[in-house]
Amino acid sequence: MTRNQNAFRASGRQLLTLVFAAVAGTGIALAQPRERGAPPEEYVLAGQRAMEWTSRFVALGNRPAGSAQLRRQAEMIVENLDRLSCTVEVDRFVAATPNGAKPMRNVVARFGSGSDRPVVVISGHYDTIAAPAFVGANDGGSSAALLMVLAERFDRAGQEGVWLAFFDGEEAVVEWNDGDHTYGSRRLARRWAADGTVSRISALINVDMIGDRDLDVLYEGNSDAALRREVWDIASALGYAAEFGANLGYVQDDHVSFLEVGVPSLNLIDFNYGPRNSYWHTPRDSMDKLSERSFAIVLHVLEVFIKRRNSAQ
Repeated sequence: MTRNQNAFRASGRQLLTLVFAAVAGTGIALAQPRERGAPPEEYVLAGQRAMEWTSRFVALGNRPAGSAQLRRQAEMIVENLDRLSCTVEVDRFVAATPNGAKPMRNVVARFGSGSDRPVVVISGHYDTIAAPAFVGANDGGSSAALLMVLAERFDRAGQEGVWLAFFDGEEAVVEWNDGDHTYGSRRLARRWAADGTVSRISALINVDMIGDRDLDVLYEGNSDAALRREVWDIASALGYAAEFGANLGYVQDDHVSFLEVGVPSLNLIDFNYGPRNSYWHTPRDSMDKLSERSFAIVLHVLEVFIKRRNSAQ
């Protein structure tokens, strides 16, 4: 999809409309032509590390829910998180799918002292669609890689009050309808709602497809409006208004599971991947379509958001 189009159809994540305009009542105006912001060097290096993690995941091949490749990726994630100063939980469950029961697992890394302080959750999925030639560099790889880099950076900084959630089963097993999607996030949202955990979560930010070389983060309309404004204000202040613009669209993604149980939630997704979104869910979703700069920008915005939230407590 090009920046000049008004809308397009999508079957998977249900992008309903995309409007390139200043939206009444949002407080967001169309970005004027500007020099793109340059991330600080530490985030450029973090972006390089995210590219390394993505490459490691891509090397496993196609990684759909229930597959041996995805199980190996989950083991890789847990093995590396276990070396850090976080509490790691593997949430195993069996999902009823149109193709029968599939074993799935969410992974949650908790950074903090275990107190009852409010927490921020940064989440993303690590599975891919089931297609032999599809390696999911951006769609599945980039979100998991960004979470791994955050974990490494939080470990060094002694971070408090942040949880990282890696969701299994975001992709449809057959077709995105009738509940055939977001298995992991729906499982965890309902579990945390039942045990009262959601009352501790001040915000959840879900990341998806954020490695795109031409970063264009959607102003996602299902997301919590106040949280969305807060993050967009941070991005603009850091010089990333060109990447966090006023392109409004509505996407069904893992954040919706948490909105439904009352958690203020935001989706950061670039659903403008290649000409007319032509790289999405195709073998062209490969490492050469990604950029360390895009990772660096999203990491920078997220970390500033977390620091501000922590300082306000």
